[in-house]
Amino acid sequence: MREQDKLSDAKRVLFDRYLQGKIVSKSNIQRRSRTTAPLSFVQEQLYIREQELQGKPAIYNECIRMRVRGSIDSNVLERSFNEILRRHEVWRTSFETKAGQPVQVIHPASPIEFTKIDLRGLNETDREAEALRLVSKCARLPFQLGNDCLLRPILVRTSEQEHCLFLVAHQIVLDGRSAYQIYPYELASHYKTFLRGQKSSLPELPIQCADFAWWQRDWWTDHNSAQFDYWRHQLAGPLPDPGWPIGERNTGAQPFIGRIRPFAFTTQLSNEIRDLTKRLNTTLFLVLLTAVAVVIHRHMTGSALIVGTLSPSGRKRSEVTNLLGYFLNPVPLRFDFHDHRTFRELLSRSRHIVSEAMSNDDVPIEHVAQSLGYTNRPGLTPFFNVVVSLQPPAEELDLPWSITSMDVESGGSPWPLYLAFIDRPQGIIGRMQWNPGLVEISTLEHLINELEETLRLVCSEL
Repeated sequence: MREQDKLSDAKRVLFDRYLQGKIVSKSNIQRRSRTTAPLSFVQEQLYIREQELQGKPAIYNECIRMRVRGSIDSNVLERSFNEILRRHEVWRTSFETKAGQPVQVIHPASPIEFTKIDLRGLNETDREAEALRLVSKCARLPFQLGNDCLLRPILVRTSEQEHCLFLVAHQIVLDGRSAYQIYPYELASHYKTFLRGQKSSLPELPIQCADFAWWQRDWWTDHNSAQFDYWRHQLAGPLPDPGWPIGERNTGAQPFIGRIRPFAFTTQLSNEIRDLTKRLNTTLFLVLLTAVAVVIHRHMTGSALIVGTLSPSGRKRSEVTNLLGYFLNPVPLRFDFHDHRTFRELLSRSRHIVSEAMSNDDVPIEHVAQSLGYTNRPGLTPFFNVVVSLQPPAEELDLPWSITSMDVESGGSPWPLYLAFIDRPQGIIGRMQWNPGLVEISTLEHLINELEETLRLVCSEL
């Protein structure tokens, strides 16, 4: 598989701009010599928000599941996991405040033992529910960024021929590429190698996340003005009414409470959407994003709306392609339906909006808000209430293993509504993470039904 084929749809837009010469190359990232480093901009924003959320739900706790089929050697699997810790400093890093500044402190590699749970004594129908219940208890426990190891691996045996390796991790050390591609690839690679009694065959990493943070701070000093100017222009004037799907009666709801609900498109609709992307020479992400914007706009009175997405800002650099860590930056995408009335026109506009946003995504959204005089409302952002993303395609492994995420609730949600789409061979599925005090479950059902109807209509007419 070519490297660009592994990219998310959102990042393919960025890749197109690079090929067109619209993204300026930056200086090489060098290896540092210290065991401490500043935080990257996105790490810093997560760190600051975490300090503000003491006593609140663990909104930045993520859980990914590796389903391992067939007989396994759990000791070799554990050794394989710990080899990943040795290779990637960010998975053995604490985040602390020293001399008034947040820093990351890299610790020597120290093996982690799996928490092991055997559910074979339960009825087969009860094992899945019990596994999710036990792991959810773990996912709801906040991490202490300055003290904890920010990983909790849990190996659950569900049958003679199946295990599930759950990994609860803080988002500050894990993004979509980490979860779906780097982590499963390295775990499987180490496992196969160690099982044969050989040493790891993966090359050592030339740089680490802390090196990127040092480089980013130096680079940003000389390159921030143009990006700030872009966002000031995009977000100037009164912001569109956040509106639907936030309910009016829920304005006093407790912020950051979260639940997760899965959904799935039929195989037929999924295939029709994929065919549409080929006919229009576009991407799945842009089609889904535009359709969500259309559905939301139907319930609003103004012509403009803002939807958020997660831009892989830090992943622009080839040096960080194979690094575990968090490199995503939320960005606002401002749509105007006044002069773009057909779906084809809106789709073209979406491509331009996303392309421009990802060319100016180095500046943290909190810095943009501060420069424009906006402050975050509890549980909301000043720019958007709905975030849409398409998760990166899962790494293809030559083992009977598979990776999933958002099966386990942490009890929190950083946004009122987060729609995460996942493209699988059997069909497009997704997860909705939402604050039940701000968004009614009936509204979510209506949103998904209307989204499916919109996509069916678009696929039949274009």
